Amino acid sequence: MMRIPSLACLLCAFGVLSLGIPRPSAALDIYRIGGANLDAPEQCGDENVTCHFLEWDDVVDAEKFGKANLVTPTPDFLQPERLDPDVNLTPLIRERGGSIRVMDQIGAWTQAPDLDVMFDGDYETAYTGLGIFFQLFCGNWDAVQPDVSGLPATALERSDRCRALWFQFGDDETPSPLPINRIVIQPSQSFFNERFIPDLRLGTNDGGFGSADTGDGYVEWRGQFRMYFDVRYDIRENTTPLLDLKLPNEPVAGILFQAVNNLPWEIAEFEIYGDGFASRANYTTQLIPLGCDGADLLGCEPDHLSSLGELTWGGEIPEGARLDLSMRSGDDDDHNIYWRNTFRGDERSTLNATGRPLTRRAYERLEAGERAGTGPDQQNWEFWTPPLDFEDGRADLVGDRPHTFVQLRADFSSSQAQAGARLDFLQFAVSTPPAASQVLGEIEPQQVPLAEVTRFTYKLRPDIGELDLGFDTIEIETPLAPESVDEVRVGLDTLRTGEFGVDPHDGQRFAVRIPRIGPVQSGDLIEVVFQSEVFKVGTVFSARVFDSDRPHEVHQRVTAGDADPLTDSNSLTVHPTQIGKAVIRAFRVSPFTPNGDGINDVLRVEYDLVNVDGEVPATLVVHDLSGSRIARVPVPVVGSGRFPAAWDGTDGRGALVPPGLYLLRLEVETDRGSDAALATVPVVY
Repeated sequence: MMRIPSLACLLCAFGVLSLGIPRPSAALDIYRIGGANLDAPEQCGDENVTCHFLEWDDVVDAEKFGKANLVTPTPDFLQPERLDPDVNLTPLIRERGGSIRVMDQIGAWTQAPDLDVMFDGDYETAYTGLGIFFQLFCGNWDAVQPDVSGLPATALERSDRCRALWFQFGDDETPSPLPINRIVIQPSQSFFNERFIPDLRLGTNDGGFGSADTGDGYVEWRGQFRMYFDVRYDIRENTTPLLDLKLPNEPVAGILFQAVNNLPWEIAEFEIYGDGFASRANYTTQLIPLGCDGADLLGCEPDHLSSLGELTWGGEIPEGARLDLSMRSGDDDDHNIYWRNTFRGDERSTLNATGRPLTRRAYERLEAGERAGTGPDQQNWEFWTPPLDFEDGRADLVGDRPHTFVQLRADFSSSQAQAGARLDFLQFAVSTPPAASQVLGEIEPQQVPLAEVTRFTYKLRPDIGELDLGFDTIEIETPLAPESVDEVRVGLDTLRTGEFGVDPHDGQRFAVRIPRIGPVQSGDLIEVVFQSEVFKVGTVFSARVFDSDRPHEVHQRVTAGDADPLTDSNSLTVHPTQIGKAVIRAFRVSPFTPNGDGINDVLRVEYDLVNVDGEVPATLVVHDLSGSRIARVPVPVVGSGRFPAAWDGTDGRGALVPPGLYLLRLEVETDRGSDAALATVPVVY
């Protein structure tokens, strides 16, 4: 079981902490959904910080594109719905967005009113198999291809005809599988021993109608379509009125029931039972407006962009369960565009008949034939991110620039009925207004040798509006601390020594402090020239900008783009000029004299690895000249980069090795094979 820790913070308030007072500059907004048992973030008590505490039910307004499907929200957490094995699910199917349908005589699946008697709880009312014999072929049920001439035929001649009922959890586009383990079918009490079902078949499907690859049974209507399913029961010459049919408690999105129409039969109640967590469930927040004050937190219209900060979460994922989190951001209150058929050939338009853009409400008022579908609004909205790494517990809110809305999504799934993931909370932070409406950045050169010091020029061009905050610090992520920061240029001016400062590399990034950039400098090209190394294909030099006088401000990400029209990179990614097969690019050792004088008593080892995907194992072993292993030096799991190690001169038993010449062998295993390097180490006392 994988346990994700919750935030180490104290809950100090419930509801929304906003007083409706005028917003100060550089405000930080923290939003938390769920997690009512958690303590509030420490920043909530600070000036210029507003914390908004929301419950899961607060942010799923369907009119604003929120959705909760087969989830159980509590103040503390969100989890897939858990089925009660004693609750009949049939009466709940339609109210949860599913359907109960019968194949009618013209070959259409219809939710006929007479089907309701099968789940009304009355064991005297019944759905009957008597009536019209449909042109429905019961698939591979030892039956011959039916006569499709439409001519009358007797029941015996048409014994291959069947009546089919389809019970579906969820709608046609988004099936909602449930762990179904039991189905009970029985006729009315009045005809209990007379109108039982003599020949029947029961099948299930884990989503949609399936295909020939996903089921061993099917139904067919006049050869026009086939609906496939897995046959669970195939019962002939049945004489049992009450059928209590057990299923393997696997995910079921649809249940298909077939009965041959050659004898009278009826169903008073068709009962479906399950046990365990919903096999698939999902929760999508409505579009959450950013940087709003007052009581109408979720109904306001943002009047300014917000810098996107960090998203954090907590929860638990047991074995057999999965939870995928994703997010997107945008700039208006509808992430769709709507298309209308103009009936001029195949022409479609996003405008209504008067030439105005179609809105959601206008689209819903169109006649069915006018509606030509919807699509993503790519101009104003980002795409959903790929699933975030849940074990990390945190990730950046993704956006190519500041935005005004955020939407979050949690998709639950389970391969075991008794395993259900739990999401304790979602929390994110934004700053309003941002440092800039957008900051474009690119880096040169784009191709460099691996593990060699290279002179880079990082170029930024900010778009700063009158209400934006501006910035005085640029953070640049680099694999190692830069060898040097040589120049900083703003517009046509090159800053002199003392006009800019450099904060040390913190293991991920270094920072350059410059005179404050505000609206007056909007559009000016800013260049930072520094020297550094890269160790892998596709090294990204991400950057952020912020104002050092505003400690709570979100550090705003730089967007890759055309910062300098005179260069063609438009990217923050650097690639190697030559990859090669070798992984170990450099292997260095320090002088070593373990005599206890405090000088060179420990062998310092440093090695550079290039173009390693992910993390891989490495070994560092000391041998004598005969090849015998003397000691194994601990090294971390490694990726691309520069790594240190140390040896104190002892063997595997903890004793100092005698003076002499030793071999140090480094070996790294990757998906492209292994690579090894040797270095000689003289041990002198």
